[in-house]
Amino acid sequence: MSKIVELFQEKPVIIDLGIESFQEELTEQHVQATYLNWAPPGRGKASILAALEKIETPENLEKIKQANEEAVHRIISSQISLIGYDQAINVVPGMTKNTILHAGPPITWDRMNGPMRGAVKGALVFEGLAKDLDDAENVAASGEINFSPCHEHQSVGSMAGVTSASMFVHIVENKTYGNLAFTNLSEQMSKILRMGANDESVIERLIWMRDVFGPILRDAMKLCTEGIDLKHMLAQALHMGDECHNRNNAGTTLLIQALTPYIIQTDHSIEEMKEVFDFVASSDYFSGPTWMAMCKAALDSAVGIPYSTVVTTMARNGTEFGIHISGIEGNPWFVGPSQKVVGPMFAGYKPEDAGLDIGDSAITETYGIGGFAMAAAPAIVALVGGTIEDALRFSTEMQEITTAENPNITIPTLDFMGIPSGIDSLKVIQTNTLPIINTAIAHKEAGIGMIGAGITHPPMEAFEKAIIAFSEQL
Repeated sequence: MSKIVELFQEKPVIIDLGIESFQEELTEQHVQATYLNWAPPGRGKASILAALEKIETPENLEKIKQANEEAVHRIISSQISLIGYDQAINVVPGMTKNTILHAGPPITWDRMNGPMRGAVKGALVFEGLAKDLDDAENVAASGEINFSPCHEHQSVGSMAGVTSASMFVHIVENKTYGNLAFTNLSEQMSKILRMGANDESVIERLIWMRDVFGPILRDAMKLCTEGIDLKHMLAQALHMGDECHNRNNAGTTLLIQALTPYIIQTDHSIEEMKEVFDFVASSDYFSGPTWMAMCKAALDSAVGIPYSTVVTTMARNGTEFGIHISGIEGNPWFVGPSQKVVGPMFAGYKPEDAGLDIGDSAITETYGIGGFAMAAAPAIVALVGGTIEDALRFSTEMQEITTAENPNITIPTLDFMGIPSGIDSLKVIQTNTLPIINTAIAHKEAGIGMIGAGITHPPMEAFEKAIIAFSEQL
């Protein structure tokens, strides 16, 4: 019997490459059908296909391969240490008394969303640049305040990302390549400035952080002359069940454990030191910003490598999502609209209460932790939703769009697979696979704070703009 005859005598198995509902209708009719979520590269857009045709010559692909290997080598080989804490005005490049740093790509006051506006107004009151929140509204709109992205000052900021002159920041050093990175301190609670809350309790906490918390950490790190090895600590934290974006139980324990011998040697009072320890014990997020600064320091070492399509920044301001690509001259922003975050909401809140995706914390995913390392932290699904199977799947799927695995930072549940590292913007376009991000959800209105957590993705538009720009400089 010929193969053709055999084929028509067998029960058909259908693979649906079109609309998913076709597969559902066939299944209802007891026909075996499998849906394959496929689309042509660049979703078939003519402008993207033209860019890919220009990029995907053998000569260009070889240059891109070599450049991306160099970019990822720099990211992976970077030895990062926490070397100190100080006020932003003293250490952050370009910081002035009238500067407010924010998360994500550049944005003006009139385009900021509720949480970022709330955080800016709170910071203006905290800095004494406004008498109260009403006055802060006028000051923010006056043109006298310099709003600038954290990323353009070697910095990163959680959620609204607001950093002002007298706030204390981490000082993190890439000892391999010599660059520094900065980020402000965690406020711990859910009703906090970075989520847009700005009432009297928030301002009082910021004042305490400026007058007590920050100085104790600063003075402690002055005694730790060798610095704290963050890369080694990060690897430990993942082996202890963190993914180091939204789950930081282990990382916070390890970090405060490393700081404690120096804290107790400072000249501060026992009462003040106890306040610091109680504050850190109030939430596991103390180390969250530390990992952000570490990732920023590593990724900045890979900026400006000709022909590299590796992503060095993913950041959101609540209105737009922006990315940077290593090999595109001038390191411009490529933006698309901020997306919704899908996940469990706190009691009393509904999805329509949520603001759009916001914050610089996606620098962790850009490095390869956070959503990329969810398989290391199955307990995270209780916060962001989904299942343990989802967490495992997210980590393996991210291998499709990255350049390498980081052998220094591994995921035990995946047979000690290295975290997927070096997001390749070309692979994102070729496969139509977007990076996965897990993140907190802030209320869309100012003054309320965190109302949930979940999963989101960047907008494909940002990657499309980037790949067109990349093709134009070839």
